[in-house]
Amino acid sequence: MYEGAVQDLIDELGRLPGVGPKSAQRIAFHLLAAESADVTRLAETLIRVKSSVKFCSVCGNVAEADICRICGDLRRDPTVICVVEEPKDVVAVERTREFRGRYHVLGGAISPIDGVGPDDLRIRELLTRLRDGVVTELILATDPNLEGEATATYLARLVNPMGLTVTRLASGLPVGGDLEYADEVTLGRAFSGRRRVD
Repeated sequence: MYEGAVQDLIDELGRLPGVGPKSAQRIAFHLLAAESADVTRLAETLIRVKSSVKFCSVCGNVAEADICRICGDLRRDPTVICVVEEPKDVVAVERTREFRGRYHVLGGAISPIDGVGPDDLRIRELLTRLRDGVVTELILATDPNLEGEATATYLARLVNPMGLTVTRLASGLPVGGDLEYADEVTLGRAFSGRRRVD
């Protein structure tokens, strides 16, 4: 335990996701040793992010305006929506440079254990976007875990009556991985999602 402001800083840093007590202490002492200008710049950036960044009114991605740059880009294909759990997932998909459609950020995944149900996600907003008939394909790009699978299954059942093409990202073995270390589910999906080699 440290005195006053130092302990307060360690406690606040420890509340961040993925930062344990040791990491919080290490970051706190790094900030204490840093130049005042660097710490001031960090504090100002945190305040600016909190005051100026919001969520896109269309897709739920992070934005500094009412709509994000992706929703505002008229070159994007409006007939395909990729559904992701979090804004960070949009960045991951964009890095591939393979997708030129639009996004919908749910704000999480269905997780009864954590008390997150369909009403806690941006599912109503998604259904509103699908009603105008412009969208022809919905890509479900939720995480390949129990919560992500439950969310994808729920969404697929919900939108199937609309006559849309509903697809799920393929999953399987990572590049550079070894078969002997793959779990049965991952290996099974790799087999079922195999494709022809030309």
